[in-house]
Amino acid sequence: MNCIPNRKIMTLNENNNTGVTTIPPCCLKARAFSTKADFEARCHPTVDSGWFSGNQTSSDKDGKTMYFNSPLWPGEAHSLEVKEILFKEKSKYQDVLVFESSTYGKVLVLDGILQLTERDEFAYQEMITHLPLCSIKSPKNVLVVGGGDGGVLREVARHNSVQLIDICEIDQMVIDVSKKFFPDLAIGFEDPRVHLHVGDALEFIKYVPKGKYDAIIVDSSDPVGPATELVEKPFFEMLASALRPGGVLCNMAESMWLHTHLIQDMISTCREVFKGSVHYAWASVPTYPSGVIGFILCSTEGPFVDFKNPVNPIEKLKGTIHHDGEPRFYNSQIHRAAFALPSFVRKQVSSL
Repeated sequence: MNCIPNRKIMTLNENNNTGVTTIPPCCLKARAFSTKADFEARCHPTVDSGWFSGNQTSSDKDGKTMYFNSPLWPGEAHSLEVKEILFKEKSKYQDVLVFESSTYGKVLVLDGILQLTERDEFAYQEMITHLPLCSIKSPKNVLVVGGGDGGVLREVARHNSVQLIDICEIDQMVIDVSKKFFPDLAIGFEDPRVHLHVGDALEFIKYVPKGKYDAIIVDSSDPVGPATELVEKPFFEMLASALRPGGVLCNMAESMWLHTHLIQDMISTCREVFKGSVHYAWASVPTYPSGVIGFILCSTEGPFVDFKNPVNPIEKLKGTIHHDGEPRFYNSQIHRAAFALPSFVRKQVSSL
C-alpha cells in the first residue's frame, strides 16, 4: 500500500546502465540523502513526502489517495517531519510505528495516532500519575491500565510509599518496542514492585479483589473502536469496586478544545459511579491534538479527597528511582492550576 501513486525515476545501476526504479513518493525526501536507501521499508501510510500526519492515508484500486481522519478530531492534523522510520509492524491489535522526527526525537504511533514523543512525553506521564498519587497520603497499591510504554510506571516509582504496581497492557509489541526505542520510559518496567499482566483490562479487572488498590491510572487509547468500552459505565463500575474507600482513579479524558461532549458524558457517568469527588484537569502536551490533554479524577466513597490541593506533595518525596531527577513538568503549583478551567468549558460541561 503506497501513500500516493508511485513515481518512476531513471536511475543508474552499479554498471552505469540506465534503469527505472519505482519509489513510493512518501520516501522521495529520503532519496536526497541516500540513493541506496530501502525506499519501501521507509514508507508508511501516515507518512507523505517525509511528513507524518495524524491522518491515515492509503490508495484505492485506481491509485487515488484517500485520507482518513480520526473521528475524534475531524478536519485537522498535526504534522511532524520524519527523518527516518525505525520500526513498522502490525501487532495482533494495531499498527505500530516508530520514527525519528527532526524536532521531537523518536515518536510512537499506534493505528496512525501519535502516542508520545521523546521531547514532550514527560508532561503527560507526570500529570496522569502525580495528580492522583499526590492527592492521597502514602499510596501503597497501584494499578496501571494500558501504559505499555512504561512512562507511567516510571513516575509511579517515584513514590516510595508504593509497595505494589500492577500493570495490565494488552499489546506485548508495544512493550517490546518501547524497551528497544524508548528506554527512558521503559525503565519503569525494571522496578521490582512492578507486576506485568499482558491481556485485556476488562478481563483482568473482573477478577481483582474488591478494594485492592489505593489508586488506578488508566492510560488507555483514544475511545474509538474497541477502546470505547474503557469509557463506559460497566468499566468504571469495575474500577470503583477495585478501589478501597477513598481510593482514586485518574483516567485520560481527551481535549477540552475538541471533546466537551465526551468529557460531559464521562463526568456524568463517573458521578453516578463514584460517590466521592469527581473533577476534570488538564495539561499542555504540544504534539497531542489541540496541544492539550485532559484527565478525569474520581474518588470512591470514604475519606474525602481534595484533588485540587496535594496532600502528598512531590517536593517532599524521596523517590526510589535514581536515574532521573525532579519531575520536569509537574509540581504542586501546576497541580493546583490544572483544575482551573476556562469559562467556555464550564459552560459546555454543565457538571463541572
